[in-house]
Amino acid sequence: MPETTDQSQRVIAVIGLGYVGLPLAVEFGKHRPVIGFDIKPERISELQDGHDHTREVPSEELAEARHLTLTSNPADLGAATIFIVTVPTPIDAHKRPDLTPLVKASESVGRALKKGDIVIYESTVYPGATEEDCVPVLERVSGLKFNVDFFCGYSPERINPGDKAHRLTTIRKVTSGSTPETAETVDALYAGIVTAGTYQAESIRIAEAAKVIENTQRDLNIALINELAVIFNRMGIDTEAVLKAAGTKWNFLPFRPGLVGGHCIGVDPYYLTHKAEALGYHPQVILAGRRINDGMGGYVARQMVKAMLKRRIQVDGARVLVLGLTFKENCPDLRNTRVVDVVAELREYGVRVDIHDPWADSEEALSEYGLELVAAPEPAAYDGILLAVAHDSFRQAGATTLRRYGHGGCVFCDLKSVFSPGDSDLRL
Repeated sequence: MPETTDQSQRVIAVIGLGYVGLPLAVEFGKHRPVIGFDIKPERISELQDGHDHTREVPSEELAEARHLTLTSNPADLGAATIFIVTVPTPIDAHKRPDLTPLVKASESVGRALKKGDIVIYESTVYPGATEEDCVPVLERVSGLKFNVDFFCGYSPERINPGDKAHRLTTIRKVTSGSTPETAETVDALYAGIVTAGTYQAESIRIAEAAKVIENTQRDLNIALINELAVIFNRMGIDTEAVLKAAGTKWNFLPFRPGLVGGHCIGVDPYYLTHKAEALGYHPQVILAGRRINDGMGGYVARQMVKAMLKRRIQVDGARVLVLGLTFKENCPDLRNTRVVDVVAELREYGVRVDIHDPWADSEEALSEYGLELVAAPEPAAYDGILLAVAHDSFRQAGATTLRRYGHGGCVFCDLKSVFSPGDSDLRL
């Protein structure tokens, strides 16, 4: 079993310093020795200079992590006895889970693994992935035996990028371990930093399943509202007005239509459906919700084109300004943003699209999606304006100011229903 003496002196290594790993490494680093590891040397240099481009951890909080050592050298992981893996778990072009980052991280940990060590995974996976996919890698690389020489835990991340109210320490943490003793050790570890408390799941597989259905449930709820928006649009009914009226009932859930992107909601359901299909079951409801949400970008673009045609605007060669590219408001995260679907569909119609987003990194937008951002849109130059992401800066500017980017007869689409119905020509 893992050591239980003087747990506070055990060195923690956090593998992957993105939206999930960095807040975790910083919080632990305020209290105990932590090695923060990332494969990108430029990320380490940035953090050593006191800057986090994700804007999740401010410079002053980075400075508070006095016990945090940052490195991109895998050899430095050997000083740790607890490893927490927080790497991305994306999907490939065919909507299949891509475990490559998880496997490579497990290989790095395996080379540093010693008897009595604990490896905790936080990355979102399908039930069984930790013990079926990761543990064999750890055993193969380390030469050690699972639950004899080393132990594992799973504690799913619940980070919400850009959310300043719900932070690592204020969100209740689900924990689990491969043995009862490991489960207690893992739970106590997180209880030391999470003020909201912990919940110890009965097994690793249960903790994995709990995480993946959290986002699947949200995905399905949004899919329902998106489908209702399509129906109400055909009826000539304002969806936002309907939702406000229905929301007066105490148990009506406050979901809104929109593009479903990001690293969780638009990805995690595919991990669950992949595992279900491997077991011979074809999920119908979950995949139906995914089809609806994945199709919303194209739907929005087609509605924009229809509105322009009604204004007698020549679509082929028309200019449209898209305001916002990140997957959500007030956040620089471009991962799996579905605004790109809107842009691609508009370009299929011959529309010339400019994109402006004060939160997005222009180099990342170009490297990830081949999209160039405009820093300052030209006034009175556009036939259509699409407010795709509800950044506070757009809200504060107001509909009148945003409309000035277009000419007098331009179409203004308020995708997120930021403004009142009379301020826009089209809403979802």
